[in-house]
Amino acid sequence: MTIRVLLADDQPLVRAGLRGLLGLDGDIDVVAEAADGREALRLIRQTRPDVALLDIRMPHLDGLTVTEQVTADPVTADVRIVVLTTFEVDAYIFQALRAGASGFLAKTVSREELCHAVRVVAAGDALLSPGVTRRVIAEFGRRPEPAQTSPERLAVLTAREREVLAMVATGLGNTEIGRALRMSPLTAKTHVSRILTKLGVRDRAQLVVLAYETGLVRPGGAATAEP
Repeated sequence: MTIRVLLADDQPLVRAGLRGLLGLDGDIDVVAEAADGREALRLIRQTRPDVALLDIRMPHLDGLTVTEQVTADPVTADVRIVVLTTFEVDAYIFQALRAGASGFLAKTVSREELCHAVRVVAAGDALLSPGVTRRVIAEFGRRPEPAQTSPERLAVLTAREREVLAMVATGLGNTEIGRALRMSPLTAKTHVSRILTKLGVRDRAQLVVLAYETGLVRPGGAATAEP
């Protein structure tokens, strides 16, 4: 199945480069390009791509604003967002994930990494490397304010699901979670799927943010006790 991609960047050469890199693989098709955030939002609503690659800094609407509007709109909520930027700044990573992005990539990534990101996100997973997870954790560690989301939101989870969520929040994949909890990777994946459904979030990226915002996991990786 072909993955339909929209590119949004205000630099024509960057768009041409990305289109050329993605076009080398037969399973990825660039269906639309936008030079600013307003155009990106319009084209996303018009073409409904599987994945939108959005630059952080664009005229009219920036990538974060576009992400927020796309993920909040039921018509486009299924569109997966990967944020691209030349600015590898912690605040951007945190804001992109909170806005609903499923991935975050620097423009310095290789062609293989770019295509892998598109496939991973199109499949419904999050592109959340351990490095990105560490930055999200560090961002919460710098914040003096208390949890921004009530811990009661996690009341729908079983004790085992809370345990799995805490491990997701530290950047562990299904294989690592399964090994730690003595279950198969498939069982770990099933737990993660149930957690996503119960909490009503899009993917693992949002699970990481939610785990820290509710205080389930503290910077440093320790999970809080069952309430």
